[in-house]
Amino acid sequence: MEEIPKTSKQIFILSGQSNMAGRGGVCKDHHHHNHQYWDKLVPPECQPHQDIFRFSAKLHWEQAHEPLHADIDSKKVCGVGPGMSFANMVREKMRVVVGLVPCAVGGTAITRWGRGEVLYENMVKRAKESVEDGGEIKGLLWYQGESDTSDIHDAEVYQGNMEKLIENVREDLGSNNIRRWQVCG
Repeated sequence: MEEIPKTSKQIFILSGQSNMAGRGGVCKDHHHHNHQYWDKLVPPECQPHQDIFRFSAKLHWEQAHEPLHADIDSKKVCGVGPGMSFANMVREKMRVVVGLVPCAVGGTAITRWGRGEVLYENMVKRAKESVEDGGEIKGLLWYQGESDTSDIHDAEVYQGNMEKLIENVREDLGSNNIRRWQVCG
């Protein structure tokens, strides 16, 4: 097997709400009405790899594996999300070490991700800490929107809020090179 050349980590922030945090494989326990669990089934494209890492809630790098957001979206059951399949694709195509910075929290409208809000400030703090030992933030993978669709006003202002979020992240992290990777669901 050919060895992949090691480079500095290409870091991606994972943000948004429940679908990014990972609800794939989360099931309701029919014996206990309010109890949920994760079935622990991980698709092949979401398997761990030695060159994929995650930035934990305790602000240190560790081997990445599902559920990526278990210690971030900790009030809900997390399962499979898009982060690992994205990381595996990037690792394979770009032949790099990938660092994921999970930040998503289920049920959060985009207004809760504005500058000065707790979710936004935590995301920026985690992103800044993630590059302390090397690596470069390459993008923000955003998967969110359901909380902003039940009211017509929220839906109409979503694009502007999204553009402002990216502008703020670029400014606060000091990089115009941060790309937005948006998944629409």
